[in-house]
Amino acid sequence: MKTFVAMPEKMEKKWYLVDATGKTLGRLASRLAFRLRGKHKPEFTSHVDTGDCFIVVHAEKLIVTGKKAKNKMYHRHSSYPGGMKSESFEKLQARRPTSILESAVKGMLPKGPLGREMFRHLKVYTGGKHPHTAQHPELINL
Repeated sequence: MKTFVAMPEKMEKKWYLVDATGKTLGRLASRLAFRLRGKHKPEFTSHVDTGDCFIVVHAEKLIVTGKKAKNKMYHRHSSYPGGMKSESFEKLQARRPTSILESAVKGMLPKGPLGREMFRHLKVYTGGKHPHTAQHPELINL
């Protein structure tokens, strides 16, 4: 019996719409990363992008449990000495709610060119509108 290897040019990508209202950050991020990799498909091949495309709306309505809203910190650096900036989940959610989910999913994907390609298939938006209606995304509940 020969081992099946998925060919990138033969893989069909489906588009899915996910509503993040009331969803827990980590659970949603892990399920998105799992499906972006394509691990839910029987033809999954680790070195080929076999995943689907996802549109996440209402990113500002994500929740975290416990005291993480005040205690969870996000860090960034300006590449200058003393350029470290930190802010809590609450403040970052008020300022840039899409970056919270994006950073969570990005950390769960493989590092390198394949992971960057998979990450390009995730689109996160605040509010209920998105510019991808031409792709006819299916509503999915993760």
